[in-house]
Amino acid sequence: MSSRVRRGRAINGILLLDKPSGITSNGALQRVKRLFNANKAGHTGSLDPLATGVLPICLGEATKFSQYLLDANKGYVSTFTLGVRTDSGDCDGNVLATEDASAVTVEQIARAIDGFRGAIQQIPPMYSALKQNGQPLYKLARKGIEIERTPRSVDIFEYQLVNFKPGVTAQLEVRVLCSKGTYIRSLAEDLGSILGCGAHVSSLRRYVAGAFHQSASLSLPDLEQLLEQSGLSACDKALLPVDAAIADRVAIEINEIDSVSLQQGRRVLLSQGFRPDREADIVRVVRSDKTFLGIGRVTEDGFLVPLRLISAPLLR
Repeated sequence: MSSRVRRGRAINGILLLDKPSGITSNGALQRVKRLFNANKAGHTGSLDPLATGVLPICLGEATKFSQYLLDANKGYVSTFTLGVRTDSGDCDGNVLATEDASAVTVEQIARAIDGFRGAIQQIPPMYSALKQNGQPLYKLARKGIEIERTPRSVDIFEYQLVNFKPGVTAQLEVRVLCSKGTYIRSLAEDLGSILGCGAHVSSLRRYVAGAFHQSASLSLPDLEQLLEQSGLSACDKALLPVDAAIADRVAIEINEIDSVSLQQGRRVLLSQGFRPDREADIVRVVRSDKTFLGIGRVTEDGFLVPLRLISAPLLR
């Protein structure tokens, strides 16, 4: 049998997409992949269909380092509606109950929010992509099935009340900076429970993912217009470098001979005497001409061990 031929261009880089509301992250990914005619693409952490904002899309060799974006901290701006509880925890779900939230005050909200900062335990919602026996929870939820979920530890670095509009169905805007795996819908539901009126997410925008800020993102209409007016080469120039996902890592420069050894899977001794802060430190590896090679780990005795290398060195 002949091996499967991958269709599309071998284009490498990271697109910082401003995901629109109303489509899934995978739907946005597929549109970007088609626009670039890319042979390989992956996103770095799902956003709910209602959510907008920063969704890094990795193309080609960049997919090898997408895990570092998945693990990065995220920042959100969200509107919580008090007095309405839904089965999904957001405005896309069915209303389960309503309560009069007109008695809720700013002071009550501020006190409740204080209890969610720092390391907290959070129960993932049923309407999530987490899997139980290989099946996503949201598929079980759509059948009316609810199962027990194990609480997970997440870190809430910032949780600020930005604005509050009182009323029977009051609304508050919050800004949250948190670790990976945090569910903003769960924050809304837990806050509603403490306030005694229920709550759900009515809008959600991710403004930052790791080192990537919304100010540098492009929308799908931006890309489509760029493609129509200037062609694929202009779209390619909008991509961030393959190693942008790990730009905060220390860069180790090696010579041509050592780079060949590394690409053959062998560890190399670092002549400059570099020692990591800890054994597990991950470093970016570049050749002396600044060509990016991949990532490695430096051992305590000064050897560079290859971890993930790109198929063909990319000149920056």
